[in-house]
Amino acid sequence: MRPPGLALRAYGLLARGLGALAPYHLRRRLARGREDATRWREKLGQAGQMRPPGRLVWLHGVGLGEVMALRGVIEAMSRADPALQFLVTSSARSSALVMGANLPARTVHQYLPLDAPQFVARFLDHWQPFLSVWSDQDLWPCAVLEADRRGIPLVFLNARITAESLEKRKYIQSLYADVLERFQFVMAQDKRSADHLASLGAGAVQVSPSIKASAPVLRADGAELDRMQTMFKGRKVWVAASTHPEDEAVAIAAQAQLFAADPRWLLLLVPRLPNRHLALDIAYVQRSKGEGLAGEPVYLADTLGELGLWYRLAGAALMGGSFGPVQGHNPWEAAALGCAVLHGPHVENFANDYRLLHDENAAIKVPNSVFLANRLAAGGLDPFGQRGRALTQNVTALDALAQRLVGLAR
Repeated sequence: MRPPGLALRAYGLLARGLGALAPYHLRRRLARGREDATRWREKLGQAGQMRPPGRLVWLHGVGLGEVMALRGVIEAMSRADPALQFLVTSSARSSALVMGANLPARTVHQYLPLDAPQFVARFLDHWQPFLSVWSDQDLWPCAVLEADRRGIPLVFLNARITAESLEKRKYIQSLYADVLERFQFVMAQDKRSADHLASLGAGAVQVSPSIKASAPVLRADGAELDRMQTMFKGRKVWVAASTHPEDEAVAIAAQAQLFAADPRWLLLLVPRLPNRHLALDIAYVQRSKGEGLAGEPVYLADTLGELGLWYRLAGAALMGGSFGPVQGHNPWEAAALGCAVLHGPHVENFANDYRLLHDENAAIKVPNSVFLANRLAAGGLDPFGQRGRALTQNVTALDALAQRLVGLAR
């Protein structure tokens, strides 16, 4: 390990000082319902589970999509070395709930500790990983530095950085350069991200397809699937998944048009944040209240971790985040389950993924609610779903990457 530079030393000193206030900060968030009441101390580096014996690989993703994408890497590494154990960390509460229902074998989940030296040290003292894998955009300097100091190899996968993020990071470029240079290798989702990372100080950055296309299919409870199929019998089901207000406006308008023409149409509306208040100007029933369906046009699926169920019940999926500033959500979970992927005009966060789907005629861009309703009513979407599913089965194998990672975890 080379000594940290001035910016990284200054960051560590500031983080250590602010760390003294962390318990008070987390308790205030807990009182507002923004932290997990049973697990918030994990963010102070206090382990919530025992460390399994043997060689352990630590993988981190900041939120739900990033963490779920790591499952493909874990399964590929498990094939390469069945003795490995895995620790997945994330920061978002939603990721813990959903990942808990989709954990691969020999894998545990913990919240990433706040990035102060005392919390990171406590975390690493307990888990003692043989390899640290970071993904997407989330890098924390103290965690990276302490792992490097202990001789833990570091890898940055599926890296992504927009032009806007690059401009913000340029103000502390020396800090980012110091952090990025500690990674054994960096793999970016696209050439743009690779160029941005190189300009921040990363070494030779490789470009590799998004790992999200290689993640295992989402799970669903078989008994609940049977119950929902019975409830929705005779209905023409489509889903709007991981939605935000802009997406919901389009989906509801389209469903109103479809339902007026044929009351068999049913929209499964799955908000990205289930506890967000929705003022829907249409009749609906609510899953979180246990309400049954009696001919309503909308079934509000306001629960976490059940997209695997809704995708199995629907023939087409409108991907949320694509009609507003969010810039899109992951289309591969729907594609892997044979849903035809529809999306709005704003998908910059997954530009390469949607480009691949369009190149294979497996996705449809939707400009507005009228187009959406007319396209759904026209039918013929099954081939789009079949082509999307084939892409998730035929993407570049993760096995070569897994072998490389396993070689570092010795």
